[in-house]
Amino acid sequence: MKLLSYFRLWLACARYSLVRTMMFRMDFLMWGLVELFWMGVNIALVSVIYEHTDTIAGWGKYEMLLLVGSSMIVQRLLMGFFWSNLFELGRNVRSGNFDFFLAQPGNVMFMASTRKIDLEGIANVFVAGGIVVYAAQKLGLHPGWDQIAIYCIMLLCGLAIHYSLITLAVSLSFWIVKAEGMEHGYFSLTEFSRLPREAFHSIARGIPNVLFVYLLPAVVVSNVPARLLLHGFQWTHALWLFGIAVFWFSLAVFVFHRGLRRYSSASS
Repeated sequence: MKLLSYFRLWLACARYSLVRTMMFRMDFLMWGLVELFWMGVNIALVSVIYEHTDTIAGWGKYEMLLLVGSSMIVQRLLMGFFWSNLFELGRNVRSGNFDFFLAQPGNVMFMASTRKIDLEGIANVFVAGGIVVYAAQKLGLHPGWDQIAIYCIMLLCGLAIHYSLITLAVSLSFWIVKAEGMEHGYFSLTEFSRLPREAFHSIARGIPNVLFVYLLPAVVVSNVPARLLLHGFQWTHALWLFGIAVFWFSLAVFVFHRGLRRYSSASS
């Protein structure tokens, strides 16, 4: 029953976001085109690179497109559902506007991170999905419905990891004055998600390899789902990604609520 209540709250926020977007249609169109252009640049980059080579760390052109498309799906979901909310959290803490979320009828972390939805990001999820479908067709892949369902679950695990890490970054606003630099730094870190794991192993060894592949899993969030379509389901990879998602989400919840205890409202 409690989950149903939260779902209704989220639907109310979604309706508000839809109405607001329709009030500023040109803004929605322009930002959607900006994101589409950014995605096009990444696809063009892959095409240009493979004009000069056949493989990169054993990955062919369409395998790379499958990986890039999977990464884009996770990033567009993050941008569509959570990015604006989390980006504004630090500003709201400094200004005292965070009081608004404390007065809401629900979990503070849920309300603070789901109030706004950016429809342009969600719309481009379908474009990224089209890239994955196109690459799969070129590779002659014919995944069953069960494999597609597991692929989607793995993408959601990747989304949970991204959400958790950016939440950890912005939660520092409860202790320090500004955390915007860390937010943008993490956004740059996600660029590694479009890199094959084998290529990363060859250019980053030792501590950087452990940091970005295992401790800050920017690489595996897209590599594991892509490998699922390319090579079939592997329990070890799936459990690894799921375990990482649970760990980082639990840590994000813990740090956020510890920071919440330090928050001094605008009226205090």
